Amino acid sequence: MKNELKIGIIGLGYVGLPLAVEFSKYHTVTGFDISKKRIEDLKNKIDLTNEVDFTKISSLKNLKFSSDSNDLLECTIFIITVPTPIDEFKNPDLNPLKNASTLVGKYIKKGDVVIYESTVYPGCTEEICVPILEEESKRTHNKDFFTGYSPERINPGDKINTLSKIIKVTSGSNIETAIKVNNLYKTIITAGTHMASSIKVAEASKAIENAQRDLNISFMNELSLIFDRMDLDTSEVIEAASTKWNFLKFKPGLVGGHCIGVDPYYLTYKAKMLGYHSDVILSGRAINDNMAKYIADKTLLLMLKNKINAIESNVLVLGLTFKENCPDVRNSKVFDLIDILTKLDINTDLFDPLVDPTIVKRDYGYTPLIELDRNKKYDCIILATPHESKFFKDNFIKSIRAPKSIVIDVKGVLPKNSSDFRL
Repeated sequence: MKNELKIGIIGLGYVGLPLAVEFSKYHTVTGFDISKKRIEDLKNKIDLTNEVDFTKISSLKNLKFSSDSNDLLECTIFIITVPTPIDEFKNPDLNPLKNASTLVGKYIKKGDVVIYESTVYPGCTEEICVPILEEESKRTHNKDFFTGYSPERINPGDKINTLSKIIKVTSGSNIETAIKVNNLYKTIITAGTHMASSIKVAEASKAIENAQRDLNISFMNELSLIFDRMDLDTSEVIEAASTKWNFLKFKPGLVGGHCIGVDPYYLTYKAKMLGYHSDVILSGRAINDNMAKYIADKTLLLMLKNKINAIESNVLVLGLTFKENCPDVRNSKVFDLIDILTKLDINTDLFDPLVDPTIVKRDYGYTPLIELDRNKKYDCIILATPHESKFFKDNFIKSIRAPKSIVIDVKGVLPKNSSDFRL
């Protein structure tokens, strides 16, 4: 069965690259990305997402990286893994998905299958993508070509729950295609698959996965707002409550990234189209989106309380990514916090050893420090994203504190007496 299929993966980011590597163990794979720089890096076995360790891969002879779409010509299965962000009005930005569908439509042949992994609202694949595929290919859906949907479940930075170890939801535009898609993923997913009854069910399952987590975290964030007014430590309260077997132990924090901080808006967008206003999901989103401002306000209040002149102070923000041990800065709410501080003309240094400074500059307009000066002391240190690094440990943070200074521990990872505030 090896090399029986020719698969094209469109989009080689956090989702597409691991998928391309795994499928290339069994089939011929063309990994396509519009970024020539990304393709150049991958050909040189450089992965800035840190999702694939090329030194541990024995062979890539069945995998070709390309930014030339003509290399997709011989593919019979196309898997689209492009980003699905939101715009400034928090509405779905489907342009990457539409562009990828337009591209793939040009290469569809009779009998080909197009599988989408990008997170969308229920109905998007069949209502938005399929018409584009039909228009570009001049072929008829479910007669000349077929579609599937298998939502990605990549957890960036997680080296334990990797692609093959997470159960994969699959679906198809008809029962024959659903079985074909399911069998395809079975070759690489050792944890097993779950074949949904329809594409819409698969789409909806992904939407509620992230919405549920978003709501659980928003509840913890709201508790943090309440307990702060009671002078209670939220982490201690959660630890006590988690001794009950059915308590769900989530932690408060900044909720960003390309999934949890975005996907709920896809679900509420579709609900609004159908005439339903979501109260619960949007209220959770509002709480989470406001946490950066809350942390900034708390920081300024503590500086005032400790007689630290904010305008003349030096502030250090440690960790810029949306989650720990991951270089991804997309939709990182840490920058919402930084924006508030810099707009107040507070001298703010940024440091994160995992990020690409050029991407931070391009996307947010800030230039992070390449190295930390051990001789420079800070009046305020905000530990925003606690990576597994010496720079984020208690001893190092103590070494760069000014005599009269405060520490804000956003994720509550430092010893309680080492910070002045934690969520």
